[in-house]
Amino acid sequence: MPGKNGAIKLVAGNSNPRLAEAIAAYLKTPLTRAVVRRFADMEVFVEILENVRGADVFVVQATSYPTNDHLMELLIIMDALKRASARRITAVMPYFGYARQDRKPGPRTPISAKLVANLITRAGADRVLTVDLHAGQIQGFFDIPTDNLYASPVMVRDIKERFELAKLMVVSPDVGGVVRARGLAKRINAPLSIIDKRRERAGESEVMNVIGDVEDRTCILVDDIVDSGGTLVNAADALLAHGAERVYAYITHGVLSGGAVARITASRLKELVITDSIQPTEAVRVAENIRVLSIATLLGEAIGRTAAEESVSSLFD
Repeated sequence: MPGKNGAIKLVAGNSNPRLAEAIAAYLKTPLTRAVVRRFADMEVFVEILENVRGADVFVVQATSYPTNDHLMELLIIMDALKRASARRITAVMPYFGYARQDRKPGPRTPISAKLVANLITRAGADRVLTVDLHAGQIQGFFDIPTDNLYASPVMVRDIKERFELAKLMVVSPDVGGVVRARGLAKRINAPLSIIDKRRERAGESEVMNVIGDVEDRTCILVDDIVDSGGTLVNAADALLAHGAERVYAYITHGVLSGGAVARITASRLKELVITDSIQPTEAVRVAENIRVLSIATLLGEAIGRTAAEESVSSLFD
């Protein structure tokens, strides 16, 4: 696919090759041949095997587990492209790691999301394209253009195909996610409920109350990240205890660390729906109540519009 000001090149790191291949198929543009490997001591080595001089290059790399390895791959790929005279480099990050460290939760703690933004910029990125940032203000951590895409259109399409909308209730699993949940509720014309929870320590949560009438409703929990799965499991139990008929969850980024998959599988959650912003593990693929939606078309369309200097925000009008 030609860009407005030169050839488009797609380069993929090792974080999510299946998504990168799906994006390339949508754009009808083959992935640029490149080597991204490790030396014996695990140093990252990158070699771009095609000419990229003057090209508009999009690097597809989520900074998911192992986060630090994938972040270093992204930085070194961009450095290689910069030194190879690429005209413009866009970091396409379906999942932006370190996003949960967007403020100082206590004294003498870092704001790691800002540090990572600085590293990406200094490594050679001219712009960033990501999906459902944990906190919208992270866009302001970058001094380069940053497009924060939303997975909600993909989710809304799936919800409309599978549910009787009149019985749905969209639920935010905490107060901080109300804006996100309200946006999805508005798209499907459904009422909104909120889980009031108290988090005692990192990775654990205790559900305290359900705000809203969920009796006889099919509830859809909406959030950006599912990590340990504790919040979703507790929220599902609370909703069912308050009379909900069934509980589903639509979450953009399936981090699912530790025993999260087993926790979700054993829970009363009818189904967890995630996107492929993070490459699903084998445990996720075989789990009976976890389903994966692809955002390849969404990212491919955004990449094509960016290359053609067209509006990206109109994707969500």
